[in-house]
Amino acid sequence: MASRTGFLVACLLVTSVTLAGQSPPPVRGTMALEGTTDKVYAALRVVVVRTRDGVEHMIHFTRDLVLHGGKGPGVDAFVGLEEGTTVVVHYAVTNAEETALEIDRVGDKGLQTTEGVAADIDRRGRRITIKYANGQQEVMQLTPTVAAEAWRGLDEVSGSHDATEVVVYYTDEAGQKVAHYFKKTS
Repeated sequence: MASRTGFLVACLLVTSVTLAGQSPPPVRGTMALEGTTDKVYAALRVVVVRTRDGVEHMIHFTRDLVLHGGKGPGVDAFVGLEEGTTVVVHYAVTNAEETALEIDRVGDKGLQTTEGVAADIDRRGRRITIKYANGQQEVMQLTPTVAAEAWRGLDEVSGSHDATEVVVYYTDEAGQKVAHYFKKTS
C-alpha cells in the first residue's frame, strides 16, 4: 500500500512539474496596451512602456514604425517623446518578443478621447458606432490595425442588451473621426 501511495505521489509531482513548465498558448493577431513611456533605446529600437498596474513591457519597433503624434517614422518618431507620455501600443508577439506595429501618443499632441456606449462594432466594415449620454450617435472609422485586433470581450457588441461603455481614442482626419483604439471604461 505504501509503495502505491509513493508511486501516485511521484506521478502527481511529475505531472505538476510538467504542467508548470508549459507556456500558455500563443496569442494570434495584434493586441494593444495603454501605458506611459519609461525609456526609449533608439539604437536598439526598443521602448519600455509601463502599464497602469506597473508592468513594464519591452516593445521592439522597426525603422518604419508609425507613431501618431510623433515627429516622423521610425526612430525619429520618438524625438520629443518625454518619459511619462501616455501612449497606446499596437503590437504582435513573435517568439515571445513584443513588436510594435503602431504607437499612438495620447493627449495634446496626439489622440483625443471621448466616452460613450458602443452601440455597434463592425470590424469588417471598419466602423464603430458610439451612443452618447445625450442620445446622439456617431460613427467613427476604425484603423485597419484596430479592426484586426484581439478584442478581449468587446466582440459581438452588436445586438447586445448590455450597454458596453467605452473610451475611444481618435484623430480627426479631414473632418472624419478615426478610432485608433478603444476599451471598456473601468
